[in-house]
Amino acid sequence: MTILPLSRRRVAIAALVVIVVAGLGTFGAIRVDASSPAAPTIVPEVDVATVVQKTITDWQSYSGRLEAVEKVDVRSQVPGTIVSVNFKDGALVKKGDTLFVIDPRPYAAEVDRAEAQLAAAQARTGYTQSDWERAQRLIADNAIAKRDYDEKQNAAREASANLKAAQAALETARINLGYTKIVAPVSGRVSRAEITVGNVISAGAAAAPLTTLVSVSPIYASFDADEQTYLQYLSRAKDGSKVPVELGLADESGYSRSGVIESVDNRLDTSSGTIRVRARFDNQDGALIPGLYARVKVGGSEPHPALLIDDAAVGTDQDKKFVLVVDQGNHVVYRTIDVGGMQGNLRVVKGGLKPNDRIVVNGIQRVRPGDAVRAHMVPMTTDQDPNSAPLAQTPTPSQTQTQAQTQAQTPTRTKADKNS
Repeated sequence: MTILPLSRRRVAIAALVVIVVAGLGTFGAIRVDASSPAAPTIVPEVDVATVVQKTITDWQSYSGRLEAVEKVDVRSQVPGTIVSVNFKDGALVKKGDTLFVIDPRPYAAEVDRAEAQLAAAQARTGYTQSDWERAQRLIADNAIAKRDYDEKQNAAREASANLKAAQAALETARINLGYTKIVAPVSGRVSRAEITVGNVISAGAAAAPLTTLVSVSPIYASFDADEQTYLQYLSRAKDGSKVPVELGLADESGYSRSGVIESVDNRLDTSSGTIRVRARFDNQDGALIPGLYARVKVGGSEPHPALLIDDAAVGTDQDKKFVLVVDQGNHVVYRTIDVGGMQGNLRVVKGGLKPNDRIVVNGIQRVRPGDAVRAHMVPMTTDQDPNSAPLAQTPTPSQTQTQAQTQAQTPTRTKADKNS
């Protein structure tokens, strides 16, 4: 009966000792923490750039395809057997160069036959003309019947008509003989030979083309422009005004060639709300070929001042565009803007900013509106100053010092926890 109260007394004493030790440990930890210096407040650093103000010309961008100014499907105008192909696939040819040769012997024989018929017609004409002149003298003396006179007159006229027919037949035979040499109708680049030596070909528009030929320079870029662009810029092209355009290929980031608007279609496509436009570009190097994808931008406005910012600094908030502006007190301000088109790597701002405003271009994800920041000035585009590194890639000395202080404080807290 005396053992149970003694056990309870020992348990109570043990519990009291645990409570006292825990309290002393907590007091020691609080004392150590109170003696430790407070961690400094970290002010985020961001890259900021001043809004660029410059004179620009508005451009509208479109997609299109390159087209040859002249495209010819080369076909034969006379049937026959191909005896020669006088070009290499993909070669540049000049107007008048021989491309194919058809066996000329049948057509040369036709020329000889037509020449013989012409000679016979000339002889017949000479004889009938002399006979008619003799009849004219006899009819004046009533020495020939009127019927005989009429027959001689008709024979002379018929012979004259046959002479003209023989001359035409000879001309046709010579033309057909010339068609046995198929020449390039325009200067340009020829495709491959679709029909080779030894094949018999037919003539006419329904015949298969022997090859195709496209002109090289200049070259067209055709695209569909919207109604607003036509009304603002392209309508002046119908009056003879030169509307500038620039061309870029699929593997180019910019626009490498300049040209002018060549023609604008005579009607608007009501189903798509667009109008067909054709621009002309020089292609002396032959790098542009028909069918290539083309990026075309049309400039039509008068030069005017505008504000430009880095497109990467523009954020999207539902249906609004915004930037983060750093005010004179180095606090972040949320600012909605009205954006326009691109000018190189910069975005045009139509409203919401002033010329001397500073916007955050790097480190946007680290700050919020109302935060105090340490502004690091950089150019609006990093490619303008290669020696200026963004803060997101290069830590500043203050950040390095803050990190060192934080790392030095961490072991102190750990040691206090162990002592407790």
